[in-house]
Amino acid sequence: SLSASLCSLLLPLGTLILEGMEASQQNAVGGGNKGRFKSICVFCGSRHGNRTSFSEAALDLGKKLVERKIDLVYGGGSVGLMGLISKTVFDGGCNVLGVIPTALLPSEISGETIGEVKTVADMHERKSEMAKNADAFIALPGGYGTMEELLEMVAWSQLGIHGKPVGILNVDGYYNDLLALFKKGVEEGFIEDSASQIVVSADNAEDLIRKMEERMGEKRMRETSKKRKRS
Repeated sequence: SLSASLCSLLLPLGTLILEGMEASQQNAVGGGNKGRFKSICVFCGSRHGNRTSFSEAALDLGKKLVERKIDLVYGGGSVGLMGLISKTVFDGGCNVLGVIPTALLPSEISGETIGEVKTVADMHERKSEMAKNADAFIALPGGYGTMEELLEMVAWSQLGIHGKPVGILNVDGYYNDLLALFKKGVEEGFIEDSASQIVVSADNAEDLIRKMEERMGEKRMRETSKKRKRS
């Protein structure tokens, strides 16, 4: 019949249109349109460090967040690299949420607070609150606290507690030894090959954010593909 003939012609055309729409959506994701972040949690030191490049990197990362209209979640301090990046983002018109344990208020806040500051009971609650309010994580140079926060987010990713990108801003090779330790863990059989891909690193903010956006885009493409296969 005529209607059957029309259906046989239109069905393949409809399939092609749907596939084209899905492909364009995937390209948009891969291009970063859907891979962009609303907020990023930055772990960094409450000191400036001995190199001016550390401070310059914090300022540059803050500017890149402002350019992309990305809000900042951080440890709540107004001194050191924390103070530099939070002030840069806040002055640029983006939201800043600082999360700080009550016990650290005297040492990490000097003078006026920056943006919204939420006080919590302890370090565990601090990390949980920061993670809850961020779409991704970046570690600038810092001390034990910064590294501990970074490693917890890496471990949470490995365990499937979150699927958010984790980045290291490797300023002047500051994290070279840590990245080498991760590689050693894989070689010695303590870290799965797949888990070695959790951390994204770059030596400048522009490249790091781009890589993290691409990583998020790839993840969403995989999720879309799985949904299509199940449907």
